[in-house]
Amino acid sequence: MRPRRSSRTPKQPLHVRQKSQTDLSAWRKGGRADSEKSQQHPQSVNDQKNDNQEGSLEQALSYLEKVQDRVALKKNSVLQKHLDAVESTALKQGLPPEGFEILLKVALSGKFADTVNTRLLKSLIPASVIPENSVVTAVSWLCVSKCSDNIQLLFLKWLITVFDFIDHKEQLNALYGFFFSFLQDEKMCPYICHVLYLLTRKENVKPFRVRRLLDLQAKMGMRSYLQALLSLYKLFCPEQVTITLPEKMKTYFKNSGGPWKAAITAVRQRNQGIPKTQAIFLGTSQPQSRKRKWNAQLVIPASSANTNNLEELRGKNRVRLYNTNVSFPVEQLQTFPQLLQNIHRLEFPSQMGSVLTSPLLLHYMNCVKDESIYLRLYYWMGQMLQEECAWCVVDNPNEEEFKSFLETIYKAECFLQEGFSACEEFLYKTLPFWDGVCCRSEVLSLVSWIPLTNCSDIKSYLYDPLAQLFFTSSIYFKCSVLESLKQLLQNWLNCNVIQMDSEFTSLNTTHSGLVNVVAELVHFVGRISTAALRLEKNSTFLMHFILDFYGTVCDMYLKYNLPLLIMPPAGVFYPALLSMDSVNLNQLCHIMYRYRNNLVAAKENELSKKNILQFKFSNQTYQEYNQYIIAMVGCLWTSNVFQKDVHPQGLCMDDKLLCKTGVKEIKNSLNIVYHPAMMGYSIQFLRQLCPDDTTFNFKLIKGKRWDWYLEYLYSQGLTGLKAFIESSISRVSQASRSKAGNVQT
Repeated sequence: MRPRRSSRTPKQPLHVRQKSQTDLSAWRKGGRADSEKSQQHPQSVNDQKNDNQEGSLEQALSYLEKVQDRVALKKNSVLQKHLDAVESTALKQGLPPEGFEILLKVALSGKFADTVNTRLLKSLIPASVIPENSVVTAVSWLCVSKCSDNIQLLFLKWLITVFDFIDHKEQLNALYGFFFSFLQDEKMCPYICHVLYLLTRKENVKPFRVRRLLDLQAKMGMRSYLQALLSLYKLFCPEQVTITLPEKMKTYFKNSGGPWKAAITAVRQRNQGIPKTQAIFLGTSQPQSRKRKWNAQLVIPASSANTNNLEELRGKNRVRLYNTNVSFPVEQLQTFPQLLQNIHRLEFPSQMGSVLTSPLLLHYMNCVKDESIYLRLYYWMGQMLQEECAWCVVDNPNEEEFKSFLETIYKAECFLQEGFSACEEFLYKTLPFWDGVCCRSEVLSLVSWIPLTNCSDIKSYLYDPLAQLFFTSSIYFKCSVLESLKQLLQNWLNCNVIQMDSEFTSLNTTHSGLVNVVAELVHFVGRISTAALRLEKNSTFLMHFILDFYGTVCDMYLKYNLPLLIMPPAGVFYPALLSMDSVNLNQLCHIMYRYRNNLVAAKENELSKKNILQFKFSNQTYQEYNQYIIAMVGCLWTSNVFQKDVHPQGLCMDDKLLCKTGVKEIKNSLNIVYHPAMMGYSIQFLRQLCPDDTTFNFKLIKGKRWDWYLEYLYSQGLTGLKAFIESSISRVSQASRSKAGNVQT
């Protein structure tokens, strides 16, 4: 391919330069006033400095454009001066769109030595966008082979880094075949594959290209960049790529950010007008980002189609807009009805970061299960998480920015109601290095959306790193982890309840694997909860989060149709039963009530053989539940928990040991009147019953007053206690059923 004639003739640059100078002047004034108006107003010292810098940039571009013969940098003060001007302006403000065509042409035309060309390419830092025409012109210069291989590689790295800053992609995609022809160069092949990966559309997948990639793979071996391109081809045209490829790779392409990443970040933050630290403190600006970052362009970019042509088409014939061959520009997608009308004609933008912030595009992802979109998102998100991880990069100044990135991912996962596999791999890879402090809330939120898989290594990837932090951190971190794991369990159950009803019609390994993964999570929480209660001396605050987790576990059979029930360990049950807090005791009663309902339903289904899944709970589960019920009834009602508790880790004590305690009337010393969590209610009840009696004789609460006391407890909002007593204590249960029958009559 030959470069455009306008870039080679000596006369054409004069017109380009005049246009560039006009545009550069407008850019220098911020587009707010022309040169005549600007002269009427006094300028500050800073404005004058900026004018001097930007005037120097205009002079530098004019000088570089006029150079015809090869010029050496050594002992050339003029060239050095102009290079310094370009570099200084690029690093401080970024370059205007009009400067890229000139600098790319100079760098790739071979007029200067590689030292100069390298400095020019490293200075190509955009202030806003990069015109597509300038990139197409630069690519055309690769045809004449006037620049060295090192400069070509540097140009490709730059192109990959700033790909999302290019305003359009249509003409660039037309050069797909040209880029593909460079695959034969082993040095350029990784970067060419990366460029092709970013450009590939379905129409670009051709049989001869598939054969070429397979030949290269046979020659070079299993290279990640070749597998990436083949994977994308296979998603678009599975009938053309018949070989088996790895489902996922840790990293498809190496980081090509080079010297531009940090510079782009600094420029975009500086152009905000507020220093980064001050902006974050005041909350007045969103931190901007580096190479191909998620928040580099949160607004959906304009499509590659010609907007004027689309407007003309809309005006002439609206019916043609609904032609399936005409793509609908995503930047015009504003409402849900538009999405429904054009869902078959949408083309996703190259900037995947804009997808995460667009509810309509997330709707599209949820409705149209396009694997190519998920693959692009998987690659892009994996790269960003790996490169920007705040605790894996030494002295990373962008923690707030990374925190915002994680929060955006979490919101997208909540919208889609599923986790991203790239995020899962990132957590598995980096949790062992996490200090538990950096981005704590965001990381634990992402943990709650780890996809449910039959991964046998989840213990070493997730549970072990969390356990190490859990036992060595504060009580607040422990509670945050428990809350995150509860959300993880709920998400697993919610996402699979429909699938289990429709697909698992018999006992199979897939369903068995699902049950095993959930059971492993519940057992893990049981172990760390038992240890945490000992470490935190049975903290009431911690107990609330533990019982909240088991509030989900106790209903897995009836509410989520999962044939699994796991009782809390004794190290959780007994501290909750003897808790000094009535809220936790009430919560425990409600949990045991729900366990009873689930076990009764499971037993009925088992006996009637109506359960399609044919899973049976083990006798150990029923036995453990019965042991807990005996302990609760003895502790809250019959006062014989010390004699009747049969659990191996229960409260049963020898009579001699009980006598040594010195407690009088041990047989009546522990029930809903004397329980430490209920003493406050007992005192308040006696105050209402006998206002003048200040002795608080708890023995008065018996007979009818016992029933009055129960009604008083129920009126205080202890619904869990009420449900447990009415379901597990026969006298109260019969009385409540009789009362309910009388009301109905």
